[in-house]
Amino acid sequence: MELNADFNQRAVVHAAQLDWIPSPMPGVERRMLDRVGDEVARATSIVRYAPNSSFSPHVHTGGEEFLVLEGVFQDEQGDFPAGSYIRNPPESKHQPGSELGCTIFVKLWQFDLQDRTHVHIAPYNRSQQNIPERSGVLQTPLFQDDRESVRLERWQPGTIIDYQASGGLELLVLEGQFIEQGETFTQYSWLRLPIGATLSAQAGSTGCYCWVKEGHLRYVDLDQLPGSVPKTRNH
Repeated sequence: MELNADFNQRAVVHAAQLDWIPSPMPGVERRMLDRVGDEVARATSIVRYAPNSSFSPHVHTGGEEFLVLEGVFQDEQGDFPAGSYIRNPPESKHQPGSELGCTIFVKLWQFDLQDRTHVHIAPYNRSQQNIPERSGVLQTPLFQDDRESVRLERWQPGTIIDYQASGGLELLVLEGQFIEQGETFTQYSWLRLPIGATLSAQAGSTGCYCWVKEGHLRYVDLDQLPGSVPKTRNH
């Protein structure tokens, strides 16, 4: 399967408008945002676990990054309520599930394959920071290395966002809304901009709270997927 697989193009998905697609595990459903591959895939998705549902134990050969959107996610490492941010690096193993049910935003097979850093950030273990050069924006850092920056941003009502992302940019709206290229982005709308693009947007009347990842599209390598046919890469 290929979905929004041209990383040189702007991609938009208003996920709240999509139907849920069953996964191979009963009670686990997905809304796919981008995907290259079938069940083993470089993928960005919103995944919903029904109460008392789970996946079988498995290894994340290419790593897994996720943000808990609703409910409580669970695995051998503990319980992760809404707002928790997790990075399980390549070769990590777990059995994910949820007794109460949950929804997560998850990215698979998008790590440096040599990365072995686990990150677990609780929703109460972080603070917002002013960005002097970006008036009307507060940020909460989640992760940063030489490849990428991951953060939460809160845009004050009506704030104009004019921001160049030389290494590409992704946003997922968590609360509120913004307008970009005349298109309104509301809760769980997703936007991906290619390398060198400029984000020109305006926060709505109640502001906008969003997850942001920047820089990572310089390192898209579709050849690292098992059984993949060599494809054009971005660097």
